[in-house]
Amino acid sequence: MTFSIMVVDDSLPMRGVLKKTLRAAGYGASEFLEAENGNHALEVMGQHPVDIVITDFNMPRMNGLELIRAMKANALLRKIPVIVVSTEGSLEKVTEIIDEGAAGYVKKPFSPEQIRDLLIELLGEPSDEDGIDDSGDEFDF
Repeated sequence: MTFSIMVVDDSLPMRGVLKKTLRAAGYGASEFLEAENGNHALEVMGQHPVDIVITDFNMPRMNGLELIRAMKANALLRKIPVIVVSTEGSLEKVTEIIDEGAAGYVKKPFSPEQIRDLLIELLGEPSDEDGIDDSGDEFDF
């Protein structure tokens, strides 16, 4: 099965790393939508249905937590799972993110396996197992 995956991060290179990670995790056949902040993500999701959102926490204009809150307040978006990927790692911040409705949290730096495990849990297996990027690239930040 293929999915529509929204990647939200104010860093263009990080969005690229996340998409590469998703391809390496077997989700290369999925459609990737991008946004540089929560406001832009809401605009894009208003025009394109998505299956899951992977967002950074710290972004200008609307951060990841504000994005989660806005999605939970919108009847059309509230059931879309959100994974937060961030350098924010304090127990207090992670608890707040999960309490506000995030379906998962991954601390940077991360491995493709961490992302893949969460996506399988939330969406199911990807359809392009043959398309897994096993180049062995490391993802250090």
